[in-house]
Amino acid sequence: MEFDLAFNASYLVAFAMGVFSSVHCIGMCGSIIGTLTLSLAPEIRASKRTLFTFVLNYNIGRITSYTLAGAIVGLLGMLFSLPITNGQGHRFLQFFSATIMASAGLYIAGWFPRFAYIEKAGSKFWKLIEPYGRKLIPVKTRLHAALFGMVWGWLPCGLVYAALTVAASTGDVVRSSLTMLSFGLGTLPAVVGVGIMTDTLTKLSRMQRFKQLVGILLIVLAILAAFPWLNPLRLQHI
Repeated sequence: MEFDLAFNASYLVAFAMGVFSSVHCIGMCGSIIGTLTLSLAPEIRASKRTLFTFVLNYNIGRITSYTLAGAIVGLLGMLFSLPITNGQGHRFLQFFSATIMASAGLYIAGWFPRFAYIEKAGSKFWKLIEPYGRKLIPVKTRLHAALFGMVWGWLPCGLVYAALTVAASTGDVVRSSLTMLSFGLGTLPAVVGVGIMTDTLTKLSRMQRFKQLVGILLIVLAILAAFPWLNPLRLQHI
């Protein structure tokens, strides 16, 4: 039996981060997906089934970009860890990712608004690719919806960056990619749902007590990430 020091990089935790981050995603991305939905042809919006396929394709494209970003930070994490022996580089990345995760929880709860400044990190890249997304509006086909989603996936977002730090701490390109895939899948139900049930989910995302609860849960995940011996699932057979 041994401690699972990679708990914070597990796919389950990444998925949970995605679920918790959905509170922020609904508020930030709800207006985007609402605008896109309204830009669709009336006959598409008239059919819930057809509308769902377009909204789903938006999100498949978005999650594809998350997965690609995960591969990139996974490679960078490997390069960072190589010069540092005895797993110290990997452990540093774990603590760093836990700190960012806790900051994200404080941000969602409304206790650390300055966390939003981290979104400036990707603003220059976003300015380069955002015009390509505008060219796809109005979206006319499911392929265009997926392509727009791939552009949308690079929208500067502090919560996504928090997930990327978790992915980077895996020290492996494949695991890092799958971590971001898991995170994206965690956001999927709420973000897809906001395209179908905009009013209900938006009201839920604006409830302060609900956001505080979600923020606290994310902070708990961060603590378990930084101190894996506190994790009730910490033991594994070897």
